[in-house]
Amino acid sequence: MRRFAVLGNPIAHSKSPEIHHAFAVSLNHEVDYGRVLVEPGNFNAVVTEFFANGGVGLNVTAPFKGEAFEIAETRTDAAIDAMAANTLWRDNDGKICAHTTDGSGLLQDLEHNLGWNVGAKNILLLGAGGAMRGILGPLCDCHPTTVHIANRTESRASELVGLFGNRGSLSAGGLEDIPDRPWDLIINGLSSGWDGSFPDLVIGNVSPAAAAYDLIYSDNDTPFMAWARAKGLTRVQDGLGMLIEQAADSYAIWQGARPETARVFELLRPSR
Repeated sequence: MRRFAVLGNPIAHSKSPEIHHAFAVSLNHEVDYGRVLVEPGNFNAVVTEFFANGGVGLNVTAPFKGEAFEIAETRTDAAIDAMAANTLWRDNDGKICAHTTDGSGLLQDLEHNLGWNVGAKNILLLGAGGAMRGILGPLCDCHPTTVHIANRTESRASELVGLFGNRGSLSAGGLEDIPDRPWDLIINGLSSGWDGSFPDLVIGNVSPAAAAYDLIYSDNDTPFMAWARAKGLTRVQDGLGMLIEQAADSYAIWQGARPETARVFELLRPSR
C-alpha cells in the first residue's frame, strides 16, 4: 500500500485524507493517507523521515509551504513563482521535488466547475500574502484584461506586481483606494477571513453580474461571502472546489492518473 500524508499545524481540520481516499476508491488504488501535526522547527526532520521510510508523497499546508519549497532539490516553475510548495515527492534519483497545485486547482474550479472565465476579465485580488502569490502566475497565464492587487500594506501588493508585472497588466494599491473599474471577478485572500471579520470595502463599480470567490473553504458563508451578497452579487463561492481540484492535481503527480472530482463534491457537500 502506497503511503501519503498532509503536513501542517493545525491539521485536525484537514479534509485531505477524505479527499484522497475517495480518489483512490474511484481508481481502485490502495493508499494510506494520514494527517501529521508538525511542530515548528521539525518540518525538515518529518519530511526526511517520511521519505526514508518509504513514503510516496506529501501535501503541505500552512504554515509550512515555504519550508516545503526550501527543502526541495528540484522545483517546478509553478513552485518557483509561488516560492512555496504544497506537493512533495521523490524522483527516480531520490531527489525531493516540489510543486504547487493551488493555482491550477483554482482555475479548474473557476473555469470548469463554475464556468467563470478568467481570460479578458478585470480581476480584483484582495490580499497580497502567500496564497495570492501561489495563484497569481496561473491567473496571468489566462490573459485577463487587468489584475489589481489590493492589500492593507500597499508595499506588499506592489512587490507582487514587481514580480509578475511582465506577465500582464497588473496594478497595486491599498484597500482604501481600490480603482473604479468594472470588476468581473473578486478573489479574497485577506487573512481577516480566518478570524471572522471582513472590512467594509468601498468598491464603486461592482455589477451584480460580478463573481466573488473566497480562497477559504467553509460550509457556511464566510465574512467575505456575506459582504459580497450584501453588495448584490449572486455568483458567490467558497474555496472547497479549489481544495478538491488541487488535491486531484497532486494525486495525478504521485499516481499518474487524475481522478474525477464530481463524486468528491457530493461526498463533502451533498447539497452542492
